[in-house]
Amino acid sequence: MRIPAVVLLSLLCSIRSLAETRTLTLRQALDLAMQQNPDLVISRLDQMKAHDQESINKGPFSPSVYAGSGLAYTYGFPTSIDGNAPSIVQVKTQMALYDKPQSYLVAQAAELARGAGFVVDQRQAEVVFRVASAFIDAATTARNLAAANQEEESLARADQLMQTRVREGQELPLNGKKSSLAVAQTKNHIETLNRDAAKSERALAEILGLAPGDRVHPAEGPLPAFESAVSEQDAIAAALSTSPEIKHLESDLQAKTLEIKSFKAYRQPKVDLVAQYSLFAQFNHFAQYFQHYQANNAEVGASFSIPLLASSASKAYISNSEADAAKIRAQLTQTRSRIQRDIEDSYDDLRVAESGRALALEDLNVTRESTTADLARLSEGLVLPGQIEQDRAEEQEKWRAYYDAESQAQHARLNVLRVTGTLEQALK
Repeated sequence: MRIPAVVLLSLLCSIRSLAETRTLTLRQALDLAMQQNPDLVISRLDQMKAHDQESINKGPFSPSVYAGSGLAYTYGFPTSIDGNAPSIVQVKTQMALYDKPQSYLVAQAAELARGAGFVVDQRQAEVVFRVASAFIDAATTARNLAAANQEEESLARADQLMQTRVREGQELPLNGKKSSLAVAQTKNHIETLNRDAAKSERALAEILGLAPGDRVHPAEGPLPAFESAVSEQDAIAAALSTSPEIKHLESDLQAKTLEIKSFKAYRQPKVDLVAQYSLFAQFNHFAQYFQHYQANNAEVGASFSIPLLASSASKAYISNSEADAAKIRAQLTQTRSRIQRDIEDSYDDLRVAESGRALALEDLNVTRESTTADLARLSEGLVLPGQIEQDRAEEQEKWRAYYDAESQAQHARLNVLRVTGTLEQALK
């Protein structure tokens, strides 16, 4: 069935009307992300599954009791299809007392559950970095947009003065065209900034796990300094010893080692506790085949099994696991090297970004001093009002350049905290 275009349009409009724009501080955004970020929720569910797997592997060491009936009509010797005597009620239980391969599997599951906790820590650190980074982008775009609007207002006033002077023959028509072009370029830049603001706010809402179409506008106010309290060498040493990524790989290696031990332990004997109760009935003719009939019967004992010949598959399993362990060791070496390189690169980027921020601030201060000087000359009649508007527009342009440089410096500090594993502590 085809849906009319009018109905589709109304549905789209109703969906868009449900979109919400929230104004949040960085702390509020982080708290919300910790609750409902999709990646973090998935990693926590994986952790729950890992703990459940540990309970599953422990199952053979816990008694399992089954009740049923083997009630049947017998002709001749009283026996059921499974070889046991037919009974009105039958209760069975079995539990592993000694099963070395299964014990190693239990230890492996416990280690994998512990490793899943490191994955959660790693995902949480990644989410904190993504939220803080997106928040900085959204806040910087909002400040740039405000500065661009002020720049456009100053250029518009300067253009009005310029066009008046052109009409009076005091300026060349070319200067009037240049002035109008500057206003048009600024308006185009404002449109670009509006687009960037929408993108950054939607991206931030997506990280927080909000509904499609929602936007998050950063609340006004100063952001944290994002300053690292340790030196580069101390950061490298601390990161290599506390990195959740390295701990996760080490946990995987330990789990793989336990798996290898489990495969090698298949030749060891296994001991199970077995117990059974059966209630017999006289109509199965037990008295005709046995010297003594007893209705209630119970059995408790241990079942022993010793593998005499292992298949060639066990060697293949061991070889497979040993290859996986060697792969994890190589990944550990590679990860340690990458973490050290990332920290060194991040500190280099920070030094460059801080230098660029200082230059942008100095450029802004020089422009502001120039504007102040022109204002003094305006009172003396040495400068036209249009020049003052040009100065103010240029000052707003310098402000935008400073905001961009400040954003780059904040991102560089944020990245240092991320690679050193101290971001969450810095944001508390």
